[in-house]
Amino acid sequence: MRRPLVAGNWKMNGLAASIVELDLMIKDCPATLAARIDLLVCPPFTLIEEFAAAAAGSSVMIGAQDCHPKPSGAHTGDISAEMLKDSGARAVIVGHSERRADHGEQDALVRAKAEAARRAGLIAIICVGETLAEREAGRTLEVVGRQLSGSVPDGATGEEVVIAYEPVWAIGTGKTPTVADIAEVHGLIRRELSARFGEAAGQSIRVLYGGSVKPENARTLLQAQDVDGALVGGASLKARDFLAIAEAYL
Repeated sequence: MRRPLVAGNWKMNGLAASIVELDLMIKDCPATLAARIDLLVCPPFTLIEEFAAAAAGSSVMIGAQDCHPKPSGAHTGDISAEMLKDSGARAVIVGHSERRADHGEQDALVRAKAEAARRAGLIAIICVGETLAEREAGRTLEVVGRQLSGSVPDGATGEEVVIAYEPVWAIGTGKTPTVADIAEVHGLIRRELSARFGEAAGQSIRVLYGGSVKPENARTLLQAQDVDGALVGGASLKARDFLAIAEAYL
C-alpha cells in the first residue's frame, strides 16, 4: 500500500516571514491526517535550513526545488544535493516543466539530478508532463513515456523516487484534465515503471498529480486511479489551503 504524499512547491516565493505559514501547517495538521499521509514543503533555497529546523520532529518534511548533478565544484550559483541534505532537506524536485522550459533542461540532465539526489540520500521527485500543443496533437502518452524513460535513473525504488505528472498546460492556469485523462496517464506511468523495474519496485513508486490542484478540486483529483498524492503549487503557500487539499485523504 503506497502512502500518499502531498507536496508543496513554493517556487520563487517566500521570505523569512513566511515561516508563519509553515508554523500553521505544523500546528493545524490533524493527527489523524499525519498518521495517514506524508506532507512535504519545498521552499526556496534561502529558507530550507530555517524551515527544516522549525519542522524537526513534526509531521511536515522540508524539501528543495532543484539541485546540481555534481556534489561540489566551480558551478557559480548552483546548489548540490549534498548541500541540500546538509541544510535539512529530505527531498528535491527535479525536471519541473518550468526548469525544462526556462533553463532548457533535457531528460539526461534530469536523470543526472535524480541520481545526485540518490547519492545524497534525498528523495527525487521527478516531474513529467506534456504541453498543450503535444496534448492537442494526441502525443501525451508518447511524451510522458519518453520523459519517464529518459529521466528516471536505473534501479529506482519507491524509497528514493517519486514521479509527478504535471500537464504543463494545467500549471497555474486553473485548467485541469479530466479524471479519466489523469487516470490514463498515471496508468501508463505505473505500467512503464513495473515493466522497467519489476512489479514490486514499480508498484512501490508513488505517482503524484500536479497542475492547478486546489481545495475545491482536490478530493476529485486525488481519487483518480493510480494517483498517490499531489504536487501543489500556488495553493501550498497558505497553510489553510495546503491542509485543505491534504484533508482530501481524511
